[in-house]
Amino acid sequence: MFVRKTFHLSSIELSCLEWNLGQEPLLLLHGLADHAFVWSSLGNYLSDDYHIIAPDLRGHGDSSKPATGYKFTDYIDDLEALMNDLGWKSAHILGHSWSAKLATIWATKKPERFKSLILIDPFFIDKMPSIFKVTFPLLYQVLPFLKAMGPFKSYQAAETLARNLKQYQGWSPLQQKVFQLGMEPKAEGKWGGKFVVQARNEIFEDVMKCAGLIQPIDIPTLFIKPQKGLNRTQWQLKPYQTYLKNLQIQTVPGNHWAFLVEPEIFNQAVSKFLSKQG
Repeated sequence: MFVRKTFHLSSIELSCLEWNLGQEPLLLLHGLADHAFVWSSLGNYLSDDYHIIAPDLRGHGDSSKPATGYKFTDYIDDLEALMNDLGWKSAHILGHSWSAKLATIWATKKPERFKSLILIDPFFIDKMPSIFKVTFPLLYQVLPFLKAMGPFKSYQAAETLARNLKQYQGWSPLQQKVFQLGMEPKAEGKWGGKFVVQARNEIFEDVMKCAGLIQPIDIPTLFIKPQKGLNRTQWQLKPYQTYLKNLQIQTVPGNHWAFLVEPEIFNQAVSKFLSKQG
């Protein structure tokens, strides 16, 4: 139900999935080390009512992978240019994990771009003490969304690891396809993820330095809180409740990747919220 389309922006190319059946603009932003196909179930579910664009963000998937340029400002510039190319003055904008923080920073700078905001289990919404930088090498090894970067001796070795990762819990046909499309052959016959090291390193530093919420935001906002996600305590939710003045919090089953492990209930939650935004 979607087509893959490449947008040629001023400095990079963005590879995107597009559902162009409905009229209402909807922009879907994947999390760190993921790619646009993670939204295939949601896009199919909503396609009758929305014109949907899901980009592979720079450094990810089939989009450009420059040597540098992976700060929040770079991603916001890309998305501004993408919306201009589409002729969208505003859109409903959804972000997962790292891109949920990206979306809050963007909403602070350009609230007029947002018809509504959907945050899926964001992480590191505040600034992080600089001392945490010394933990980055350890995080690169243990975080589930980075483990698939590889390199691996073979595709089969990569798949064996993936079957035990949280985002692929259940190993459904959707999850298998997401994994497959995120992998590529590397040098010397090895395999690894399409997400690149230079993006990982620069993004982690930027996440540490930037706060996602620094002033009140009045945009209608849905916070999707998976039961086994990152945000389980009132302390973690407090910044969102403080700064997001038109906030709904919806608990759904599943983990940080609820859209992959419990897609039907997840899709219904997003659809219900969007239908109330007119």
